[in-house]
Amino acid sequence: MRVLAIDTALAACSAAVFDSSRVDLSHGAMRRGILAAESAPMARGHAEALIPMIGRVMKSAGLTFGDLDRVVVTTGPGSFTGLRVGIAAARGLALAAEIPAVGVSTLSAYAAPYLGADNRSPVIAVVDARHDLAYLQVFDASGRTLVAPRLAPLDEAVRAACDAPARIVGSAARAVAERLSGAAPAPLTVDAAAAPDIGWIAQIGAVAPQAPAPPKPQYLRAPDAQPQHAASLPRR
Repeated sequence: MRVLAIDTALAACSAAVFDSSRVDLSHGAMRRGILAAESAPMARGHAEALIPMIGRVMKSAGLTFGDLDRVVVTTGPGSFTGLRVGIAAARGLALAAEIPAVGVSTLSAYAAPYLGADNRSPVIAVVDARHDLAYLQVFDASGRTLVAPRLAPLDEAVRAACDAPARIVGSAARAVAERLSGAAPAPLTVDAAAAPDIGWIAQIGAVAPQAPAPPKPQYLRAPDAQPQHAASLPRR
């Protein structure tokens, strides 16, 4: 399966083309099948950067949109504006190419490289949501969800990391690790990448089941800006 993967959910703009038929499992090694990929760190400006980036990775991969089987996009949690940019682009490209668009959770994408690393260590995916809050999901080693995606106090992630030696991943991973007391088990991994790896997003999207509806943002919180109903003028 050939997929175009897009990520604008957090502090990067990324795109990749992945071909699952090129994955090599011989001798226990996996060649990831990435034909082309590009990622640029950015807090804003995704709308201007994304479409030219997609054009470059498609050209580098030597494919046309007609060669793709699906478009994959991160659905959040993440930046309200960034999520809308990526999902709108994915849905538009999928519609034009008459192929499915598939959503991938940002938290799942963070956790994916570490799931199955052993048979005992949980993976705590935690994204900074500001104001001492975090977007949180906890997985067991097999990938089963132990704590469903939620907006939670950062200390909830700290408590989860106290239960057993864990792999803590996501933009708030370092903040969680720094709050662990000396009595807590030392984390096995602290990966505080500002955004998930676009290669893993592509791989997850290639095997994800196709949903009956196009991908939608997974915000997990209400927007900070709210309509000022009290200041609105009465209708005549």
